Amino acid sequence: MNDEATYTAFAGQRRLASGDLAQVLQRAQKRAARDPHEVVLLFEDRTGRQIDFNPQSTAEEVVARAAPAPPRAGPGRPKLGVVSREVSLLPRHWEWLEQQPNGISAALRRLVEEASKHDPGKELARLSREATSRFMTAMAGNLAGYEEASRALFAEDKAAFEALIAGWPKDIRGYVAHLASPCFQQGSAPTKRD
Repeated sequence: MNDEATYTAFAGQRRLASGDLAQVLQRAQKRAARDPHEVVLLFEDRTGRQIDFNPQSTAEEVVARAAPAPPRAGPGRPKLGVVSREVSLLPRHWEWLEQQPNGISAALRRLVEEASKHDPGKELARLSREATSRFMTAMAGNLAGYEEASRALFAEDKAAFEALIAGWPKDIRGYVAHLASPCFQQGSAPTKRD
């Protein structure tokens, strides 16, 4: 999973195309025009999110809808890309933050930077699990073993996960395996909950 956004289109249970949004959209529109009753769905590969797709839309309209919303105007430093948002913390957290040098915002930025550098493999695995889960819900929610596969995904039980998706349609199984691969990398186990 890299920084450049890529997309995948499915026509029913078959993978139609993968690549940049304009390229995938063009293939999806051609397919939808050929058979208007066939369900064609677009997914962002990094997040597993379904992209709103209307076969009559222009590529520019879909690209505009898929782009993140621009930051809203208001407090912060918009020219620097800083957007003010609300954070809810307990009183003891606010007290600790207020005692930090350079102010609350600087302390929060330092904490976020430290956490993001601490274990990038763990973060990649978490994002991969979420993307895989979103896609599975949309495309495999009615397939045999979906709930068990979902549990195996979040438990990082690769053998059980692969066994449970083995009977799924080839293209769905392949894409799910691709999205889930970072989840099963050594050293990326999620924190166990009691």
